[in-house]
Amino acid sequence: MSTEPGLGAKPEADGGTTADGATEAAELTAGTTGTSDSPDADARTGGRGGDRAGGADGDATGDDAIGGGDAAAAVTAGDPGSNGDDGDATGDDATEGGDAAVAAPEGDEAGAVGPGGVGGASGALGEEASGGSVEGGGSGSGDGASAGSPQRSEAEAELAAQQVERERIERRKAERTGPIESGGKLSGKAADLLAAIRAVEGGEKPVATVFGDPEPAPRRAAPAPEPVRRPQPAAPAAVAPAAETVAAVRRVLADGGAPESLAPQVTAALGEGADALLREDPWHLLRVSGVRPDQADGFARALLGAECGPDDERRGRAVTGWLLEQAAVAGHTALEMPALTAALAQRAVRDPEAAVQDAIAEGEALVFQDALDPGAPEPEDDEEERPVRVLVGLERYALAEESLADGLARLVNSLSKDASEPWEAAAAAAAGGAAELARAVAGHGLVLHTGGEAARAEPAALLTAARAAGLRAFAATHAPDGRRRPTALLADGGEAVGTVAGLLSGAEGPGRDADGALALDLLIVLDAPQLDVEDAAILVEALPDGARLVLSGDPAVLWSAGAGRVFADLLAARVCPQIASRTPDPGPLGELVSGIGVGELHQVEAPGKEIVIVPVRDAGEAVHRTVQLVADSVPRAIGVPAEQTVVITPGHGGAAGTRALNTVLKERLNPGPGRFGGFDPGDRIAYSPVPGRSVPGQVVTADADGLHLSCAGVTVVVPKERVEQSVRHGWALTAHQAVGGRWPAAVVVLPGDAAQSLSRPWVYTAFSRAERHLSVVHGVEQALTRAVSEALPKPRTTRLPLLLKTQVPAGN
Repeated sequence: MSTEPGLGAKPEADGGTTADGATEAAELTAGTTGTSDSPDADARTGGRGGDRAGGADGDATGDDAIGGGDAAAAVTAGDPGSNGDDGDATGDDATEGGDAAVAAPEGDEAGAVGPGGVGGASGALGEEASGGSVEGGGSGSGDGASAGSPQRSEAEAELAAQQVERERIERRKAERTGPIESGGKLSGKAADLLAAIRAVEGGEKPVATVFGDPEPAPRRAAPAPEPVRRPQPAAPAAVAPAAETVAAVRRVLADGGAPESLAPQVTAALGEGADALLREDPWHLLRVSGVRPDQADGFARALLGAECGPDDERRGRAVTGWLLEQAAVAGHTALEMPALTAALAQRAVRDPEAAVQDAIAEGEALVFQDALDPGAPEPEDDEEERPVRVLVGLERYALAEESLADGLARLVNSLSKDASEPWEAAAAAAAGGAAELARAVAGHGLVLHTGGEAARAEPAALLTAARAAGLRAFAATHAPDGRRRPTALLADGGEAVGTVAGLLSGAEGPGRDADGALALDLLIVLDAPQLDVEDAAILVEALPDGARLVLSGDPAVLWSAGAGRVFADLLAARVCPQIASRTPDPGPLGELVSGIGVGELHQVEAPGKEIVIVPVRDAGEAVHRTVQLVADSVPRAIGVPAEQTVVITPGHGGAAGTRALNTVLKERLNPGPGRFGGFDPGDRIAYSPVPGRSVPGQVVTADADGLHLSCAGVTVVVPKERVEQSVRHGWALTAHQAVGGRWPAAVVVLPGDAAQSLSRPWVYTAFSRAERHLSVVHGVEQALTRAVSEALPKPRTTRLPLLLKTQVPAGN
């Protein structure tokens, strides 16, 4: 492996480092150090490249903006000036290694904060950024421009399916516990919990009813298998807000000094009557993604005048909800009460406890008291009080987490005793590393499987064996590219493999039976660390009693973009068998990544130039070297064309973020005027149909219907009003956008201003995206070694382990 001092190895003795900062050993860069006379061609991060501050990374979060540092600072991190891997609304990995939880407002470049808090890097990206002649025309995305029949919208189908499943979850919860009223007062368990807060704070013993064990989830009879696939009905088209409603909201926004361009988003968030709601309570503006409390305060002052004050209970309630939303963006499903009240105090809420209680009383938040040791016996009256922690969260995540725990307990406890013969046959047919996995699945409803890229062959072998035994088996991956890899290992083609999104929307998979459950005996979920708590709950709820669920993935990669850490929580809870693969990833890349996974950055021999380190002095040089590598060096020396190379960088903002890199890469690889909202045919893109998921693709054309994309061989039409929010250029991605996919070559860019945002999971994820070749554009010196050895993922506050402990015995 070509190396430099930051990786713990000395430079080459005889001229190991050239005058311009590239190592002589890094032969990839030989002959490509020419410069361009084009000044600052790549400094236009808001230009025709089409990647805007409010735009589309669409992936709801990064690792953890909340949870590092002190409790208050952790919750409030993320305003302009704090680091975000992404400064955008609904940021893809808004905080992959940084501390930002809050996105910038639409169109506000203040939110384009780069790694390490460097958001204002507005200087040139290097005078030599796009030197050389244009090569090869359009690069594409690796998907080709193949077009199937246009889908109305995968996003609409997926969102509709998720809504149906959420309604079913809520109905089951209502049947089990009864509804929690919204309004001026609480009743039932919510009232008990609210009263218990005061008891704990006053040193009194909380009421015993708070700690009642939850009732077991209702059993659902396993439906008879259907021989014919019954796909989900097509989702109805999304209904656009009425034009008069949007116009009325525009007027209110104008009166309050807010951008009128927010009107469609405000209307979508608040629904019909949004204009009246805003006039009555201007802080409802905080429900729009990307709006910050200081902006909502200014809006409220303009509308309310003298009536607006810091003690307004409407403000306290809205800021409470906003903080909980930002916590979810950072991965938390709830916040501890002290952290929440401290964050409210930092937001100038005079009485934080009253604000929280008001939000709870109005049904905008839920309060929980979780016993720190749920397995301990109930204390007697004269004993010490039972230690608890008080948590506050949003209803949607509370319902999802509880439904997930119920569903997992149901799978664990509902195995059929009279259906063992096909499972035994499947276990007998499996060989090698898959045999242990198959035996575990034969006797358990839930099994966890861990391993790297090569270990994916084991669940693929299990899938083949199960289908050969006559079982209805299916595998789901996080990304379309993840579907390609296990499909290549299967004997019967790709019908048994799809994506989680496709399975939930009904576009892929076996369809539903008469009871609405997936017609499956075995579901294998690959890339399981990317499951957030909502998708996991919907998926588990859709499985029939008696079905087996295998969650397989690499625990060292970045956690899910959405709230929760389902796979890590299940590994920690130890409620089911855990099968650790012994299949190592091969070659120098496998050796490098395996070392990173255990906190060691090894110097690896790479005789075939599998790994090359390119040291740089600053962000401008980093951009220049990246373009050289993608457009010239890697195709020439490695034989991997530009369209099969991915660039990965820590953030969207900054002088070497995705926006800057994509602008320069477009000019070099597919120059054009950006006539379709900043895009041209042949542009590589990253499409986010829903927050939390990014799909690589290519621009085909555009017309009155919208922007036509080819994503994984399927034509998708994005309406023009959604292009800015859901489509980015995609030559350069963040690690969260890239997770779940792999490319023949990867160029990982580590500019100096990204040092503070790096973590072991980020480095592991970025480096492991390469199949044949990895180039590291390295400007962080020893920070890379420190990140790998010391920077662990920031903790997320979740309730799943505790909920499971009360329903499924450890070591089951």
